[in-house]
Amino acid sequence: MMKTNNCGELNLNHIDTEVTLSGWASCIRDLGGIIFIELRDRTGFFQIVADPGVNADVHKMFEGIRTEYVITVRGKVSRRPEETYNEKYPTGQVEMYPASVEILSKAQALPFVLDDCDVSEDVRLKYRYLDIRREKMLGNLRLRHDIVTATRTFLNSQGFLEVETPILCKTTPEGARDYLVPSRVQEGKFYALPQSPQIFKQLLMVAGLEKYYQIARCFRDEDLRADRQPEFTQVDLEMSFVGQDDVIALVEGMLEAGFNAAGVDVKPPFMRLTYKEAMERFGSDRPDMRFGLELFDVTDIMEASTFEPFKDVIKAGGTVRAIKIPGIADYSRKDMDDVRNLAISFGAKGLAWVTYMNDGEVKSPVFKFLDEGQIAELQRRSGADKGDIVFFVADKPKIVFDVLGRFRLHFGKKLDLIDENAHALLWVVDFPMFEYSEEHERYVSVHHPFTAPNPDDMDKIESDPGNCRSIAYDIIYNGTELGGGSKRIHCPEMQERVLKALGLSAEEIQNKFGFMVNAFKYGTPPHAGLAIGLDRFVALLAKTDSIRDVIAFPKNSQAKDLMADAPGEVSLQQMRELHLKSTVTPK
Repeated sequence: MMKTNNCGELNLNHIDTEVTLSGWASCIRDLGGIIFIELRDRTGFFQIVADPGVNADVHKMFEGIRTEYVITVRGKVSRRPEETYNEKYPTGQVEMYPASVEILSKAQALPFVLDDCDVSEDVRLKYRYLDIRREKMLGNLRLRHDIVTATRTFLNSQGFLEVETPILCKTTPEGARDYLVPSRVQEGKFYALPQSPQIFKQLLMVAGLEKYYQIARCFRDEDLRADRQPEFTQVDLEMSFVGQDDVIALVEGMLEAGFNAAGVDVKPPFMRLTYKEAMERFGSDRPDMRFGLELFDVTDIMEASTFEPFKDVIKAGGTVRAIKIPGIADYSRKDMDDVRNLAISFGAKGLAWVTYMNDGEVKSPVFKFLDEGQIAELQRRSGADKGDIVFFVADKPKIVFDVLGRFRLHFGKKLDLIDENAHALLWVVDFPMFEYSEEHERYVSVHHPFTAPNPDDMDKIESDPGNCRSIAYDIIYNGTELGGGSKRIHCPEMQERVLKALGLSAEEIQNKFGFMVNAFKYGTPPHAGLAIGLDRFVALLAKTDSIRDVIAFPKNSQAKDLMADAPGEVSLQQMRELHLKSTVTPK
């Protein structure tokens, strides 16, 4: 064998043990003729030493070894001199003077130094096989493995079956663009890569599987950012004969196992907020609960005032909300201009404020439009004290919540109010069923068209869709959505009602979802499920800003694989076989 032990597992218990180690020459130091090499494998580092006075042949071999050569060494483990202990590594008290060494593979000079933190991401992605050798990247992939293993172990213990669903499937409207695959044998027809296994996992419930899960590959052709990739992975699950609380309890146990695998202790049950409460208090349906700065409503105060700009907004169906920011009353005029410009960049048409000066004076251009009672009520509601500023935004509720929610996050970071060591988990429930799309001039699903409506709002599906709630739930971690799910529609009549409310004709329903609606006619159990974004979950626990750092071979921000140079051109023959024509002539 080329290995009897791993580099990172040797310690004082292995003294005088004959071992064979293989790995990469990570660091080479020549100190006055004695050569030290840090041998690295997946498990860690181990020091090997060549002394010409001990073994001249081994020393001569060491002289020819360069960084990142792959070598095998054989010899006995010995104790390091105490003054040379390296506490950085678990193996820092032992070393080896090899009896033999063999070079298995030579390495050219690397295009970048592995421990250089300033290497550009494009270079790292181009040479990803080298980038993964870095301790941080290797640790991220190990963490991903540990979380997936813990997740599988938990779900298996709960009686779930892991089932794979198709990668080549039918295109359906799910919110993002599909990746299309032309069929060679069915001329003019296309497969789509799945944006999620949604339809198939529901059909598995029709089939009687009752408990399904999958570490599922998903594909979406959308603009990329740090937490998006064209192909990504979900922990996908579905259960029959359950309601919302059953799914939430199950997922809390699964997440607890995943967090524990990362060395983080979290204890269910997690906090819950309704969508309405989350928006009104925090301006977001994924609020970061690690700090305060809550929004509050001042619509009634401003409606009773003589401040016409705010009154006009309220008459048009808008709202006026505010947020108190502590300790910034000493902001200069330039600082306040910057804050106003920030609000405008977030979508506000303007910004008003009240400054509670450190000397006790209260200043605001709005006060001349308020009476003493309104001014006192404003301070009572805000809880403002000396040194604070209260900011107001007036507009449609969606704009107001978005602006002040982003304001809240901005000042939470700027004022260092966020506990970076906290792990705040939160369920947001009672989402709207539909939202109006100005772009499409119709209502669209907030989650997806298979989400069940709240039983209390079923009469609103056609008559008042904007106020129809769904049985949907998202799990939020430190202000980031980890995943979401819903109770599903299991009656074909209800499914057709919802699809028609989304503007689909009977013909379109049959063409796009006919096989699913038809399946519901053969006895469908009530069912519900959820999907967790695995890449995002691992990235958050690895404390990295980009999911690319926890994916072995990701695409860059232009959806390109720099290492394999994909996507690439295809030959005219391949195009003909797929019955395709192109305006671009392949090289």
